[in-house]
Amino acid sequence: MAAAAAAAAGPVLWRRLLGLLPGRPGLAALLGRLSDRLGRNRDRRRRRSPWLLLAPLLSPTVPQVTSPPCCLCPESVHRFQWIRNLVPEFGVCSSHVRVLSSPAEFFELMKGQIKVAKRRVVMASLYLGTGPLEQELVDCLESTLEKSLQAKFPSDLKVSILLDFTRGSRGRKNSRTMLLPLLQRFPEQVRVSLFHTPNLRGLLRLLIPERFNETIGLQHIKVYLFDNNVILSGANLSDSYFTNRQDRYVFLQDCPEIADFFTELVDAVGDVSLQLQGDDTVQVVEGMVHPYKGDRAAYCRAANKRVMDVIHSARARQQVLHAQTFHGDSLLTQEDAAAAGDRRPAPDTWIYPLIQMKPFEIQIDEIVTETLLTEAERGAKVYLTTGYFNLTQAYMDLVLGTRAEYQILLASPEVNGFFGAKGVAGAIPAAYVHIERQFYGEVCSLGQQERVRLQEYWRRGWTFHAKGLWLYLAGSSLPCLTLIGSPNFGYRSVHRDLEAQIAIVTESRALQQQLHQEQEQLYLCSGVVSSATFEQPSRQVKLWVKMVTPLIKNFF
Repeated sequence: MAAAAAAAAGPVLWRRLLGLLPGRPGLAALLGRLSDRLGRNRDRRRRRSPWLLLAPLLSPTVPQVTSPPCCLCPESVHRFQWIRNLVPEFGVCSSHVRVLSSPAEFFELMKGQIKVAKRRVVMASLYLGTGPLEQELVDCLESTLEKSLQAKFPSDLKVSILLDFTRGSRGRKNSRTMLLPLLQRFPEQVRVSLFHTPNLRGLLRLLIPERFNETIGLQHIKVYLFDNNVILSGANLSDSYFTNRQDRYVFLQDCPEIADFFTELVDAVGDVSLQLQGDDTVQVVEGMVHPYKGDRAAYCRAANKRVMDVIHSARARQQVLHAQTFHGDSLLTQEDAAAAGDRRPAPDTWIYPLIQMKPFEIQIDEIVTETLLTEAERGAKVYLTTGYFNLTQAYMDLVLGTRAEYQILLASPEVNGFFGAKGVAGAIPAAYVHIERQFYGEVCSLGQQERVRLQEYWRRGWTFHAKGLWLYLAGSSLPCLTLIGSPNFGYRSVHRDLEAQIAIVTESRALQQQLHQEQEQLYLCSGVVSSATFEQPSRQVKLWVKMVTPLIKNFF
């Protein structure tokens, strides 16, 4: 286990070396620590070694599928079924998947779903804003809860909200004060959990001021769930995300198994979080280790177990369902169900939840993302987008050292969420420009300009927060896989924050077309980056920003 954990954390070269050291956890851990240090040092270099061209050979092999292919199973027809070794696999009909395109569509769908919810509303976000649109959302929750009490047959509607403690507590009017009326009025139906990273404790917690303390680690998952319908996104619950901040959103309709999984995941993170009380105090769940007052190692072990139990139990349930549906005598049961009109159409789309919680030693999303980048063959195209371009060392090595074509979409300085901010935060867009220029320089030094292209999103009056990727196999004009959710592919996403996204694998041409149109719509609002880009006045970076960026790039 120690070797595996160290391997997952280190750069690509060390992963293969660690794989050659079975039964030597001490040496593996040492190499893992050395690899982390080497990775940080290499971030400061302007050029990478030509050895990164061997990245595909040095990275981990694709996880092996534990069960042989089955001619009865639709899952056996796609090449990404190895992901089910790590997480549950949910087979759905593509007609249940809808890609949204705008913040307004996202906001209206959220309100509509809250109004008709009968059993559960589950919302996980970084924070809830304090403006009139956010209040409108809270009012929708209050109205739905009120109706549930006044109904002839009162429902068991439950509302569970998971936010980050530091971000949700910022300022006098904040996420907590927005939600207190719901807690006070419906104490038996509403739960508000505030995740506090175990890495912010002791003197560090006392000395780091508000806003800056958020750099240590956050609850960053964005899941919005209503009965059996789920929205996965990178968008937070704030007015700009409802109006003019471009993100990505996918709506999974009538998917009870997926809704159950994310309900259990949010419950698990909620159980290891602080519980908001009606008097604006917080309490720990009974029997749980305190996240910053208790023993850190004990807390992280308990959190790991709580989250991994959700993943393992869901995976076991899906395997049983799979066996009942496609194997042995259960086919007779399936025919009986079909005769009774109860059979669902055969799945043509598969959903894999990918979780990343490095503070708890959960690195599933990192493993899957690196494997996808490693295995993308020559002729394949990867469209990768992030609102904050700050790729990890391992991701950069794979982009520069593998064979697929890459088009990377990132925010221009003017549409960066920090553009125009006061104080130090106002320099963050310039720091991203500096990182972008360094990466572009390495692309050019390796002669990879035709294979790896950078594009900057720009839209007047808008900001850009979309993240994820689309994978087009060689010879295909449509994507067969997308990643969508909260990770930004940067150091924070991999090492500091709690993240979740889903991999959608589909054989449906209609859904592939939806994903393709989504990608095209985003990239149409962009320009290709060239050497001339960095000669523009808006791309001039002050010397102090260049000097500070290597020291702080892992915190934003």
